[in-house]
Amino acid sequence: MISVNDFKTGLTVLVEGDIFTVLDFQHVKPGKGAAFVRSKLRNLRNGNTVERTFRAGETIGRAQIDNQQVQYLYNSGDEYTFMDNETYDQFNLSHEQLEWELNFLKDNMVVNISSYQGEILGITMPNSVELKVVETEPGIKGNTATGATKNAKLETGLNVQVPLFINEEDVLLIDTREGKYISRA
Repeated sequence: MISVNDFKTGLTVLVEGDIFTVLDFQHVKPGKGAAFVRSKLRNLRNGNTVERTFRAGETIGRAQIDNQQVQYLYNSGDEYTFMDNETYDQFNLSHEQLEWELNFLKDNMVVNISSYQGEILGITMPNSVELKVVETEPGIKGNTATGATKNAKLETGLNVQVPLFINEEDVLLIDTREGKYISRA
């Protein structure tokens, strides 16, 4: 058990049977009445964000999240197969569990998987990945005074805005948190 007074950003807690991570919190001490903690929590099972107010000193359960490295192998339909790098056990995740991550996932990529008491919550991608451009228009010479960008389709199907000097077959560094172009690789 943990007191809500000890909240920290990134802490994982159990609230009414669901697993949440603390995104933001604020201790409030009004002039009249009891103190309380206002918090913003993200549900790790479905990704929803909720705002929740707790009485100061209230205790809630702490969730111990396990992380381990796994390797993405292949997909068949809506099932994506991963392998534990230590035990070589294979398991599947559904398309719904990986919706955002599929924009960056390539064969044989090593990622971290988060689980709680054997229940797989999802995967954690590296902060950036290298992806190849498969389709983009050619840059127009002399149109760079304003920092113009163009659309580029990457090997995973993700579309990003890139500078005009990027060509097909270029390998780019892409931010997995926001899905944006960082630089050439």
